[in-house]
Amino acid sequence: MVLPRTALTVVLVLPCLLSGQNSNSPQPPGIPVTDRLVIAKCGACHARDAQGDMQNISWVRATPEAWGDALKRMVRRNRVALTPQEARAIIEYLGTYHGLAPEEAASVKYLAEHRMIQDEANVPNDHVRRACTNCHTFGRALSWRRSPTEWKQLAGLHADLYPNRAQPLQSDEAISFLMQAAPLHTPEWDAWSARVRAPQLAGRWLVTAHLPGHGQYYGEMEIQAGSDPGEFSSRVKLQSVQDGSATLRSGQSLVYAGYAWRGRSKSNSPASVGPDDLSSEMHEVLWFAPDQSSGEGRWFWGQQQEFGMDVRLRRATDAPALLGLDQPSLKAGSQDSRIRLFGDHLPAKLSPAALNLGPGITVRSVVSQSAQEAVAEVDVSAQAPLGKRDISLGGAVLPGGLAIYDRVDYIKVTPDSAVVQFGDESLSRSYQQYEAIGYQRGPDGLAHTADDVALGPVDVTWTLDEFSWAPGGSKPSIGVLRSSGLYEPAANGPRNNYDVWVVATAKNEKDQGGQPLMDKSYLVVSVPEYTLNGRHYVRELGHWVEDGAGGH
Repeated sequence: MVLPRTALTVVLVLPCLLSGQNSNSPQPPGIPVTDRLVIAKCGACHARDAQGDMQNISWVRATPEAWGDALKRMVRRNRVALTPQEARAIIEYLGTYHGLAPEEAASVKYLAEHRMIQDEANVPNDHVRRACTNCHTFGRALSWRRSPTEWKQLAGLHADLYPNRAQPLQSDEAISFLMQAAPLHTPEWDAWSARVRAPQLAGRWLVTAHLPGHGQYYGEMEIQAGSDPGEFSSRVKLQSVQDGSATLRSGQSLVYAGYAWRGRSKSNSPASVGPDDLSSEMHEVLWFAPDQSSGEGRWFWGQQQEFGMDVRLRRATDAPALLGLDQPSLKAGSQDSRIRLFGDHLPAKLSPAALNLGPGITVRSVVSQSAQEAVAEVDVSAQAPLGKRDISLGGAVLPGGLAIYDRVDYIKVTPDSAVVQFGDESLSRSYQQYEAIGYQRGPDGLAHTADDVALGPVDVTWTLDEFSWAPGGSKPSIGVLRSSGLYEPAANGPRNNYDVWVVATAKNEKDQGGQPLMDKSYLVVSVPEYTLNGRHYVRELGHWVEDGAGGH
């Protein structure tokens, strides 16, 4: 996220504190610090040697969010005097030259994107799980890369500050694992640091976005370079496939390490009252490819981070480009189906022969067309091969852009589990948006396997079902599940947690026995915060963590 020019940003990802302890253990080569501002502001506590290495700083690397929080603690605890502009410049330098390679950042990008965690329970080491993840996420540890000495010092600091949190053996084994999993020097970082360059992102980009509950959006983004090499401004226009509405946004961003975009944008339209309103201020987290021809990431709401768009960008050229269709699948045997194709620089005169949707599909006519959109009527043979196929139009190709199916074998509710919280007098409630996606069994004939074909959202009826409520007892008012799949907890809910099923029942799709297809998701509706054994816990990215534990 961007550090504003008026105040230090409150960074939500809290990494472990840099230790100031000394160690006689051999150190690998450090990463010299060459930035004058970092030397001037940090040198009083972190001594610099003749090689340009600064104590601690030269033997750690971290994400921009992790460096931002470390700097915040230096201001708070060590009284480091910084202007907002100086803080921003220090994080920009450290996040770039003491950061992570793109391959390293990929494993923890969900933290910066503020995605609800689904797989943090699968920590690959039991000692790390017991010693570290009771207090913070595993991804927070992997947001840092350290030398063996720095990892040992970190363990020592934790033992001094929190002597009852983990047994020494667990801590030793956890640190041994982290030394191997997150070392200071890696082939990925050595290769990336040798070729990192100032981002050249100015120009026009084509955007594809998906907002759960609202469907697909297509559009373009104009990026302009700022006064500093990593600074950019942007303007984006997105059009909803679902209702045709247009969204205009403008923003400011910084790019760290040549690939990590952190920005904020605001809508040019007045805000509405809905919690999932697109006119809300957004945080933009993007990861650009090393060749700077494409990018992907998530734009999420500043106040309600559970709402967000999955975004993909590709650099626009003068050549025709296809972005997507208004419907991701067609049923075999369907006739007179009308499809809309979205793209850029589409041919001015488009004939049916120029649009190829693969074997078994006949393009009857092109109803309308423009440089960004074409509408066609098509027939799908009952014998059309099932599965994904590429689409080509005027030289542009959209790989796997359309699926052909003969029946919906099952539906799947996403996410399959979630944690939301009631509101109270001081804390706002959180929300959860659900979708029901239809699937056809793939070539192996088995459901829920890797070759199954996603067919897109299915029209369903949403209901809440009891999970653990007492039989015969009164049902508490825990919130509302909207027809759109949006669950809204009670604004001032009960003081207990409740487990429920979120159930989707298909309106038009049935199983082989003639019953409507159904699926359900497990939902915990929790109090905003709670205390257990004298420790205070809050919800972070869908998991309960001890409040303040991230400030080690």
